[in-house]
Amino acid sequence: MSLFIRIVFAVAACALMAVAAVLLVYAPYVVIRDSLAGEALLESLLGVVGYLIVAIALFDVAKYFFEEEVPAGREKRTAADARRGLTKFISTIIIAIFLEALVLVFETARDQVSDVVYAALLVVAGCLTLVSLGLFQRLSASVEKEVGPEPETPEAGEGGTDAARGLASRPANG
Repeated sequence: MSLFIRIVFAVAACALMAVAAVLLVYAPYVVIRDSLAGEALLESLLGVVGYLIVAIALFDVAKYFFEEEVPAGREKRTAADARRGLTKFISTIIIAIFLEALVLVFETARDQVSDVVYAALLVVAGCLTLVSLGLFQRLSASVEKEVGPEPETPEAGEGGTDAARGLASRPANG
């Protein structure tokens, strides 16, 4: 069953990358098409930024799948590994939300100022997600501290722990 799940994640990641690649090709096409048709270039560029934001977010989600879900032997991760992976994933989503909110602010401020409230709500959603991520980090780190480190697996015991201890004892800027 584990092999099947890894294959599903790999196929999903490839599909996401394909969609992102199409968006990356389609975005410049839209700008060229609109500029040749004599349409407003600024509106076209703002739309393209939205496509590019979505494409980058899709690539990052696909990368997350390849790094966290596809490799074999990743089932026995520590809580810290899971927390780091989830943090990277949610951080990508938060960045995409804020970038899309920024584009939406520019678009609505030019056309319908009364619609800026929707962009503001998107910013609020991004802020709530960011605060939730911070709360998750704080709570999970405190639980890890109370419970202590998880038992070592045989793979990590073969020289991995000594190297990790050496890195952990080094100063951050040293």
